[in-house]
Amino acid sequence: MASRQVATPHEPRRMTRTIPATQLVALLLAFVLVAGAGGVLTAGLTIPLAAGADALTEQSVTLFDEVPDELVPGTLSQASTVLAADGSRLATFYAQNRIVVPLDEVSDAMRNAVIAIEDERFYEHAGVDPYGMMRAFVNNALQRPQQGASTLTQQYVKNVLIDEADRNNDPFGIIEAREDSNARKAREAKLAIALEQTMSKDEILQGYLNVAQFGKYNIYGVETAARYFFDKSAKDLTPVEAATIAGITKAPSKFDPSVEENQRLAQARRDAVLNKMWGLGYLPTDERDEALATPIADTLHITPVPTGCQAAGGSAFFCQYVISEIMTNSVFGETAADREALLYRGGLTIRTTLDIGKQVAAEQTVAAHVPNGNDAGLEAAVVTVEPGTGKILAMAQNVPFDGRTERDPGTTSVNYSADPLHGASKGFQPGSNFKPFVLAQWLKEGHTLWESVNATRVVRPQSAFHSSCSTFGGNPWGPRNAEGSLSGNISVLRATYESVNTAYASMAAEIDLCGLRNTAWDAGFRPTQSDRSGTLFNPTVEDVDITPAMVLGTQTTSPLQLAAAFGTLASNGTYCAPIAITQVTQPDGTDLPVPSADCNPNALAPNIASTVVYAMEKVFTESRGTGRNSRLADGRVAAGKTGTNQGHAQTWFTGFTPQLVTTVWVGEASGETSHDDIWLNGVRHRPMYGSRVAAPLWQDYMNQALAGAPLLDFPAPDQSLVGTPPPPPAPTPPPVTTPETPGTEVPGVPTDPIVPPPADNGGRGDGNGGEGRDGGGGN
Repeated sequence: MASRQVATPHEPRRMTRTIPATQLVALLLAFVLVAGAGGVLTAGLTIPLAAGADALTEQSVTLFDEVPDELVPGTLSQASTVLAADGSRLATFYAQNRIVVPLDEVSDAMRNAVIAIEDERFYEHAGVDPYGMMRAFVNNALQRPQQGASTLTQQYVKNVLIDEADRNNDPFGIIEAREDSNARKAREAKLAIALEQTMSKDEILQGYLNVAQFGKYNIYGVETAARYFFDKSAKDLTPVEAATIAGITKAPSKFDPSVEENQRLAQARRDAVLNKMWGLGYLPTDERDEALATPIADTLHITPVPTGCQAAGGSAFFCQYVISEIMTNSVFGETAADREALLYRGGLTIRTTLDIGKQVAAEQTVAAHVPNGNDAGLEAAVVTVEPGTGKILAMAQNVPFDGRTERDPGTTSVNYSADPLHGASKGFQPGSNFKPFVLAQWLKEGHTLWESVNATRVVRPQSAFHSSCSTFGGNPWGPRNAEGSLSGNISVLRATYESVNTAYASMAAEIDLCGLRNTAWDAGFRPTQSDRSGTLFNPTVEDVDITPAMVLGTQTTSPLQLAAAFGTLASNGTYCAPIAITQVTQPDGTDLPVPSADCNPNALAPNIASTVVYAMEKVFTESRGTGRNSRLADGRVAAGKTGTNQGHAQTWFTGFTPQLVTTVWVGEASGETSHDDIWLNGVRHRPMYGSRVAAPLWQDYMNQALAGAPLLDFPAPDQSLVGTPPPPPAPTPPPVTTPETPGTEVPGVPTDPIVPPPADNGGRGDGNGGEGRDGGGGN
């Protein structure tokens, strides 16, 4: 037997083979018989007999020097695997379930089994076996039971042609490669002879073991077969296991032992392989007898490979995001077909940003706080991003994933956290979650936190608002506050932590709304829809709508993008686009480029970011703050913002520490259902606000996600932007009596009425004058 030479699975070495003169005439005769039987005159094959009789007396002669390399095996389709950050597998994708391995990672028993049953003279012939071909020709001519004479090389050729046609989406090419005709056999013989001039025997054996189908259900290649049938690698296959696999490839649908009704035939086929191995000296008698006595069912350990994002369980929506990124990002190919081929055939190892511990916590928390199928019809999503890197660490929702066309009840294929490009969600109005961008613009224009603004409801004409880059018209606008009846002036700081819409409407009349658009965009706000261009897949800054009502969060966005934008605040001004993929490795070990977070350290000036964060910390620390009941454990510093949109259809809480940003959305996916009076988990919400469900969910999850993390502080704010608080009101003078009317009190200086703290955070906002406190909304 020839010595084994190991080559890469994809680039076979070229080499010239010589054939002993004693086989030359028989080989030529066999080829003529096949060609003649098929009515084929094979051109381009010449045998160098013109050198005379002396050439036949030499040890060998070169055969078919003039034959071109008509078959160049391409890269085999391999399965791609998606991994979490810690290397654990999330999902597998393939057109053909295959893992390519070199020959030295296949056990001797497996090599011997295939050679024994398929081509016992494999190391002796030059691509076609003249003895076998003549025997089959005579047998078939006498109309006896049909016999095949294909060598392993010819079978390799056939499988390569099938694989090539499959890659090219050529169903007729597949049919042609499989048809039982003499013409096809002649072509295979010619290509096999040519192939043996460019590849070593072990390269051909290696190629066959990787390309062949070894199971009925999309099992390609010996490594995948070993893992599927026996839950082990091909290098560890025993003789009885190897014989089982080797016997399948003749007719996978007939001899696949994982199909229960096939097991009798599969065992008979396995036993035939074992006897053949024994007859050729590959297997001692005692091992053969022991193997023959073992029922095939006792040897199997069927281990299916879960496929698609459905297999990722609670991480399925993150998996869907990753696959959408690969299928739509030009980094992975110029065309959609290129990107699809790379994913399903490229054998990629795709390492992602997903933190399994945080992911599990997110899945469990969202399911506990907003159970799937709850009576209120609420849906919810949780997404976590790392500030300063854009890495998506967790992504979960309460409605389970089902990516099938016909979905099960209570499931969805829509990723509530993502934008339309990555999950088919049209997005949701963020309500007051937009206000931090308004505050940032307020500070950029030289205002301060302690500056007073009018909290009384004022209906202003459109001309009262200013934009340096556009004009707008329409009805007068003036939102109300849902709770309490604020009047007079309050500080911008109080307007922020109490989320007062009327005060923010006053701020809108004092800032450049075009500047607000640019600030929000730079910080990371990305709309999912706009009046300018409808549903957006790749929004630009021009897609951020400029209207007075924009200050209350009337334009839809996604929870993920909102988390990334708040990450700009958490990282003191650095915006990083959300990323899910950190590394993509090809089978040969080389890395492909991956999408960049394109971090911009100048998205917001650090003094602006730190001052906005200072105001957002008050959401937790002030007695009237909308997040006062959702502080984190251990005194951990956090900043955040509630949000509620028109009709309480969508409610939000986005909060962060220096390490993590998490957005929680609770609402209804269509965006049309009001939640003015609902019951959830035995609690009545009249109505539902961002503080009622979203904020406690955020608190519960973040306490788990940050367990053991160091306690960090945010950078100090810019005191010149904080401003100077007004002096405390003068004390009320004591009662004064006069001689004329003893005991008559003189009234002291009147003070503003004390407004009771809101029962909840939030309210409604309407672009045409609806109510609002902690919330935007609009038409």
